[in-house]
Amino acid sequence: MMPKFPFLKTKDPENKSKVFIPSRRDFLKISSLATGGFILGVNFQCSGPKGELITFAPNVFITLDSENLVTIIAHRSEMGTGIRTSLPMIVADELGAEWSKVKIVQAEGDEEKYGDQNTDGSYSVRMFYEPMRKAGATARHMLIAAAAAKWGVDASECNTEDGQVVSTGGKKIKFGDLVEQLKTMEMPDPETVTLKEFSNYKLIGKDVAIYDAKDIATGEAKFGADIDLPGMQIAVIRRCPVVGGKVKSYNDQKALAVPGVNRVVKIEGAGIPPGLDKPLEGVAVIADNTWAAIKGRDALEIEWDLGENQNYSSAKQLEEMLKSTSGNGMVRRERGNFNAARQASGQIIERTYLAPFYAHATMEPPAAIANVQGDGTCEIWAPTQHPQWARQAVAQALGTEYQGVKMNITLLGGGFGRKSKPDFVVEAALLSKAAKAPVRVQWTREDDIHHDFYHAQSAQRIRAVLDKNGNLSGWNHHTVFPAIGATGNADELHPSDGELGLGCIDFPFEVPNIRIETHESKAHTRIGWLRSVSNIHHSFAINCMLDEIAEAKGVDPVDFVHGLLAEDKDLDFAGELKGDFGNYGEPLEKFPWNTRRLRGVIERVAKEANWKNALAEGKAVGFAAHKSFLTYVACIVQVEKGNNGQIIIPEVHYAVDCGIGVNTDRIRSQFEGGAQFATSLVMTSAITFENGRVQQNNYDGYEVIRMPQSPKKIHVHMVESMEKPTGVGEPPVPPFIPALCNAIYKLTGERIYQLPYKS
Repeated sequence: MMPKFPFLKTKDPENKSKVFIPSRRDFLKISSLATGGFILGVNFQCSGPKGELITFAPNVFITLDSENLVTIIAHRSEMGTGIRTSLPMIVADELGAEWSKVKIVQAEGDEEKYGDQNTDGSYSVRMFYEPMRKAGATARHMLIAAAAAKWGVDASECNTEDGQVVSTGGKKIKFGDLVEQLKTMEMPDPETVTLKEFSNYKLIGKDVAIYDAKDIATGEAKFGADIDLPGMQIAVIRRCPVVGGKVKSYNDQKALAVPGVNRVVKIEGAGIPPGLDKPLEGVAVIADNTWAAIKGRDALEIEWDLGENQNYSSAKQLEEMLKSTSGNGMVRRERGNFNAARQASGQIIERTYLAPFYAHATMEPPAAIANVQGDGTCEIWAPTQHPQWARQAVAQALGTEYQGVKMNITLLGGGFGRKSKPDFVVEAALLSKAAKAPVRVQWTREDDIHHDFYHAQSAQRIRAVLDKNGNLSGWNHHTVFPAIGATGNADELHPSDGELGLGCIDFPFEVPNIRIETHESKAHTRIGWLRSVSNIHHSFAINCMLDEIAEAKGVDPVDFVHGLLAEDKDLDFAGELKGDFGNYGEPLEKFPWNTRRLRGVIERVAKEANWKNALAEGKAVGFAAHKSFLTYVACIVQVEKGNNGQIIIPEVHYAVDCGIGVNTDRIRSQFEGGAQFATSLVMTSAITFENGRVQQNNYDGYEVIRMPQSPKKIHVHMVESMEKPTGVGEPPVPPFIPALCNAIYKLTGERIYQLPYKS
């Protein structure tokens, strides 16, 4: 099994990368993606299939041909974030390429060629910003050297722009006219390769439209379910409705009688724990088309052994979780003496916060295509966020060599962490082997809602102590939720350090006495990471509590939170944590937790939203600030009531410090989408279990917001920064949730202590 948090397991390509010209042997390995001409690669260390550090080659990214076409291989998965645009942008800008002459090709899933391809955890840009710049800069230096030699001038007199080398004397030559000369050149000494000044970039820091936009809009784009192979069959699966259950017996006669149904195959599940990369137990129907497969599945007669989770009730567990927070838990962070502060208090404010299970509910339900050959080799087409993990899981399931699995990555119709788990890819491989033909496994929306890796439900209790002068002197945070790790290890009953490092133990405020505790909770379903992970419930509780404390003190909530932060200080939580602070896989000295930057976004959002100006009657605003995935975000949400009494969100303001913003268009898009996503988590979405089964079936039960409920105007104010780039896919969600809750309170007078909010 992969690490519990593969989305937090980062590498250090900035220090270990190198750029090179591939050998003839390397070229043969990548010739299917290259069009000839001059090829330049970047090499860096990454984790192998067993977590070991390996240096791979050639990791090819750039091809220049005689037609002046620059081909850049995108080695990350595109799920709407624009990563297939943003990373090639970096290369092209450093190179001086003409963007209209850049072709982007999706890499297959192969770490021997492309290194770490896990597109999760909002770290793709921060991980590859420097290697991509170095690759582009090396190609630029070589082009300049080739042109300078051709013209008999000094290289210092030349530069690149719009796909040409230009000299100060007015000479110009296209990149394509230098290809043959480049093939005979030696690589420059890396120490002599200089990167451009930021002010000289034409793409980085600007709005660049997503590369795939036209194909997506016209239907040309290929998503998982769009792949059609000769002789391909379609499979749907009746999975056990209770996690850990088994097939006791089944009768497939009626299913096989459906026209178009070819065979019925039982799939073995892992039982308990179910695993993060294993299929659930079930019975698959393989047919000539999707309709026949679904009708065949409906006709199956199955008797289940539902196992130990068959009496599970999520409502009952949530009550038990909340009750546990009244007692002492496992201390995970401690500063000062909270009990002493409590005894000397002037006022104690104690509140509890509940959040439900959430499903990913991606627009495109899981689908994967496998073609297993007689020799055990297998080719996959899948919308996967983590192709290496998928290859590993398929190889293990088939009992074949890892190198015998070829992984092709399609576009993803949404991911949010769901499509990093390879269970649906393994299903396709197992069924192709059984059918001796290419098979596409197709999940329906109901399958997706019933059998997800859910964001865990949570209960939290916070006790805040105000001393006799009204200062916040004590903070006691109890948090309990089923751990992600329990999906692979049933003995894990407490959240991991990694989960607590997502907005809980990194509580950044200057409170002299802090105690953070966790409590046991067993997982009765599959738990996984969903966009922003446990930052969701931690930010909800902490920011709503801070708003209530500010009200009790009679002070402005923005001023209160701003004043709780130390002045210009890097936080390390030294001596206070009982475990490790992962810092999203990065060392604190490289990506410090800086109070100045959080204060900066608070100040910026208050200014841009005119926070202290009186609002028109019937409107209210709420505020929250949170750091996640190394990005600092503050959010103000405005609400009002519609004619039918429904909450309307006319305006949202974000202030964002994500370091260098590579593609500002994509940053805004991520925050706009994040606001919509988070609104659903507050207003409509919840998964519940009774008798071990999910009670919701489709979007009628697991609701996502409709257009009338969605925020109308979303303003994204980016802080100009030369700090290292950080994540933007997940940071929009955590501060929005409490900002909306706080705004609803100001409007209705009703504090929100349980999600989703029911008006």
